[in-house]
Amino acid sequence: MGNFANILKIIGIVFGSVILLALAYALYVFIDYHRLEDHLSVPVSSNRSGTETLPANTGEELTIVTYNIGFGSYDPAFTFFMDGGKSSWGKSKESVINMVNGAGNLAMSAEPDIVCFQEIDVDGTRSYHVNQLGILQSIFADFDSAFGQNYDSPFLLYPFYQPHGANKAGIGTFSRFGITASERRSLPISTSLSKLVDLDRCYTISRIPVSNGKELIVINLHMSAYGSSPEVRDGQTNMLKADMEKEYAAGNYVIACGDFNHDLKLKEDIDTYSWAHYYDRTKIPEHFGFVIDTFSDEEKSAMPNTCRDSGVVYDPASTYTVTLDGFIVSDNIKPVSYETKTSGFLYSDHEPVVMSFILED
Repeated sequence: MGNFANILKIIGIVFGSVILLALAYALYVFIDYHRLEDHLSVPVSSNRSGTETLPANTGEELTIVTYNIGFGSYDPAFTFFMDGGKSSWGKSKESVINMVNGAGNLAMSAEPDIVCFQEIDVDGTRSYHVNQLGILQSIFADFDSAFGQNYDSPFLLYPFYQPHGANKAGIGTFSRFGITASERRSLPISTSLSKLVDLDRCYTISRIPVSNGKELIVINLHMSAYGSSPEVRDGQTNMLKADMEKEYAAGNYVIACGDFNHDLKLKEDIDTYSWAHYYDRTKIPEHFGFVIDTFSDEEKSAMPNTCRDSGVVYDPASTYTVTLDGFIVSDNIKPVSYETKTSGFLYSDHEPVVMSFILED
């Protein structure tokens, strides 16, 4: 009887210790969780070799690329645990370095004047603490760059077989022309427990002077995914709308681009994947529009999609794909060409989208 009581006592101590550790970890996550303030100034790294100002009224074409690089981990075989897959980390440190280099060089192959990247890790468990911003700055060595942090999580123990860990990530805007200032705007996000695993969403507003005295405003964004509530989606699109209206009223040129996490080909709100809702066009201000909406339905259907389902290994014959990435432009910007630069999702679960344009009065 005594031995049985001792066994029960040991079990009780072990069980109690596990409960205490779980409570201590939960307390740590809640205490460590924080959001960055709104309207933060974003430091600009100036390395450009080109001129300070963009040309206007000359008919000269400029090229911009938007590309979510998926923290250097999404090769075609990668399946992400939050999308129903298995992996939480990149394959290896060497793989992450190669993936970021590959993504950067793919974007550079479009001969861009401006590039907007999303999901750049600067120090992450999931990406072996590779400074991906440094890699991209080496590739775009003669560009100005502005990096806005949107994620700095506590150490997440889930999934237990490969904890996602502590990760610091953000969005980067690169320009051959001078970026005079950049600002970080904090997007509305969920106030539920899901905020602990979602990105601290934001967009950056970068200012590039134009030869006619105006500015090109480049809004680099990454909106919420994973079935965010209608309130969160409306809050984010309303905030973006207000900032675009403000800059256009000031006489500027405006491009908003990035990972919208909405199905940009949908014409109306219908049931679909929870991370691919219709983008409510009433939330786009007057004098603005999605560039993709300038194409016919047939032309849109023929366009390669920009994002794959990362819950499964990529199979070009069967994997669900959707267009989440693109551009909203003001009507003083004339799009000249627009394409998805396909690689077979070789370096990310997204593909880069490329637009050439002309600045007009």
